[in-house]
Amino acid sequence: MGKRYFCDYCDRSFQDNLHNRKKHLNGVQHLRAKRVWYDAFRDAAAILQEEQTKKPCRKFLQTGQCDFGSNCRFSHMTEQDLEKLSAQVQGEKRLKELQREGADIPPGTIEDWLDKRAQRLSAARSN
Repeated sequence: MGKRYFCDYCDRSFQDNLHNRKKHLNGVQHLRAKRVWYDAFRDAAAILQEEQTKKPCRKFLQTGQCDFGSNCRFSHMTEQDLEKLSAQVQGEKRLKELQREGADIPPGTIEDWLDKRAQRLSAARSN
């Protein structure tokens, strides 16, 4: 049967040869899956900066869905979403400043971290 290549981003495997691997790695589905994967690890400040530069997607605001999904060049965030994200960025900045000043801040629990991670992943999947 030969060697098989498994793509972690796409969660699929195929026969491993130069043509198949090159075709897959340059494919639209692979590039989308790879972008979604890396977007899950972006910080809130980078997401906020990117979303503020985009215009709102009219189709998404009217119907709640967009044919382009995560490939849409317009923003799918509402004003409330942007305000929440801005508040999160401000909170992170304050926390970093307090840590620089040497304030004694108790570390968050693992449950808090898991909740935040789940929220980021669900937000990434919805975009």
